Amino acid sequence: MNPTVSYRPRHDQALVERLWNFANVLRDGGTSGLEYIEQLSSLIVLKRAYEQHQRPLNWQHVLGFDAWPRLTSAKRDHLITVYEQILDELASRPGTLGLLFRRAQNRIPDPALLHRLIVDVVDRYQWSAGDTGVVIEELLARMSTDTKTGAGQYFTPRPLIEAIVECVQPGIDDTVTDPACGTGGFLIKAFDYLVDHFPSGVTAAQRQRLNEGAFFGTELVDATARLATTNLVLHGVTRVDEAHPCITVGDALARPPVRRATLVLTNPPFGRRSTSEEPYREDFWTATTSRQLNFLQHVHSLLETDGRAAVVVPDSVLFEGGAGELIRRRLLAACDVHTLLRLPTGIFYAGGVKASVLFLDKPDPHPDGSPSTKRLWVYDLRSPHKAKSTALPGVDYAGFVSAYRPGRPRSERAETPLFRSFTVQDLLARSGVNLDLQVTEPSAEPFTLEEPEADLHRMAQEITSELSAALAEFAALTEALRPYGVHADGPDREAKR
Repeated sequence: MNPTVSYRPRHDQALVERLWNFANVLRDGGTSGLEYIEQLSSLIVLKRAYEQHQRPLNWQHVLGFDAWPRLTSAKRDHLITVYEQILDELASRPGTLGLLFRRAQNRIPDPALLHRLIVDVVDRYQWSAGDTGVVIEELLARMSTDTKTGAGQYFTPRPLIEAIVECVQPGIDDTVTDPACGTGGFLIKAFDYLVDHFPSGVTAAQRQRLNEGAFFGTELVDATARLATTNLVLHGVTRVDEAHPCITVGDALARPPVRRATLVLTNPPFGRRSTSEEPYREDFWTATTSRQLNFLQHVHSLLETDGRAAVVVPDSVLFEGGAGELIRRRLLAACDVHTLLRLPTGIFYAGGVKASVLFLDKPDPHPDGSPSTKRLWVYDLRSPHKAKSTALPGVDYAGFVSAYRPGRPRSERAETPLFRSFTVQDLLARSGVNLDLQVTEPSAEPFTLEEPEADLHRMAQEITSELSAALAEFAALTEALRPYGVHADGPDREAKR
C-alpha cells in the first residue's frame, strides 16, 4: 500500500511548551506529571463541551449544564469546592462521560494555581478547533520520562507503536483491542492509520460498526483509564456522549473474554504476582504467576480465528522454563508465530529492560495436527544500538518495517545480516523451545577485564528496573483499592466541606 499523507494538522508547539512549563510549576507544589495531565485533560473536556454548546451550527449540549462558566466565574476561595462538585456530578453519569470522571479528584490543592490553569491557560484556547489529541500525546511523551512516579509504565514509545501498526495494517473490517491499554496509544495509532488509509466504497453498515465499538480496551488503574478515555475522545476514536465506554476498568486476566477481536495490539505489564492474586483461567493452557505469560495466553483467547496480534514481551518470555516452555510449544502449535522484533535495550522508561515484539496470526487448526507456525523471522534491532540506562529517543524502525514487507506474502522476505528465519522444526528442537534467537554473530572483540563489570552493571540495571516495576505495581494496587471519594493524603472531600 502506498503511503498516504495524514490530513491531521500539526500541533502548536508553543502551546505544548506553555502547558509543560505549567507542569513544572505544579511539580514544585507536589503535583506529578501524570496528575497534571489528568487534571488538564478533564478541564479540556469541560471547555470543549462548552465550545460545542456555543457554536452556531450543529451545537451539542453534552454535559447538560455549562460547567465551564461555573468554573471561570467562581470566586477563588470557592473554586476548589465548585470544581469538585462538578467532578462528582459528572462521575455519576452513565456511559463514557461517567468513565471520564470516574473517581476523579482535584489534584491541585492551591486555588490560585488552579485558577491560573483554568483562566490563564485552558480558557484562552479554542480546543475544538485544533488537534488537541496530539498536544496531549506530546505531553504524555514528556511525562513518560518521569521515572520517580513510574508514569512511563503506561506509555509505550509512539515510534514503536507506529511501526507495529504500519506492519499489521488495521482495516475497515477489523475489531481492535488492547487488554492493557495504558493511555490508549495502540488504539489511537490504529485508528489514525485506518483514517489515513480509509478506502472508498465503505458501506453504511461498515461505517456504523467502526463508529460503535470497533476499538476497545481494558485498563486496571482508574486514573489511567480516565486518561485513556479522555485521550480517545480528544483523538476522535470515541465520543463523550457514547453510551458504551470503549475502555473497561478492571483486570483483563480475571476472566475469559466476553468479546473477541481480529487485531490485538498490546504492551502488557511485566512482573509476577503471588499465587493467591493470580486468577485461575480454565481457558489457559497452564497456570503460572507470570503476568506476561498469562497475558500471552489471554491474547490467544482474545483473538478471533484468522485474527492477528502484536505483543510486546520481556525477553524472559522467550526462554523461561516450566510454564514458559509449555506456553511456547502451545503457541507455536495454535498460532503462526511468524515474526520476532528484538528491541534495543533502554527504549522504555526503566533503563536496562530487554524486550521484544511477537507478531502472530491465529488460523484454523491444521487437520493433521501439525503446528500452525512454519517459519519464524527474527529481526535484530538490538545489536546496532548500544544499551543505555536511559531511553533511546531516536530509534529508527524503518529498516524493520521494510524487511517486514507489510501487506506482502512472507515468501517475498529476504534474509539480511539483521533478519534471519528459523523453521518450526529448528525451534522445537531447541532446548526448552528457547526463542531467544541470535541473528547477528557474537562480538569478536577480545576479552577484557572490564567485561565482568559491564555484565554486573547490566544485571544491576535489570534488578533495578524490576524493583521499579514492582513499586509501580504497588502504587497501582493502592490506587485501585482506594475507597471512592478518599484522597491519597487524607479524609474524603465530603468530610472536608
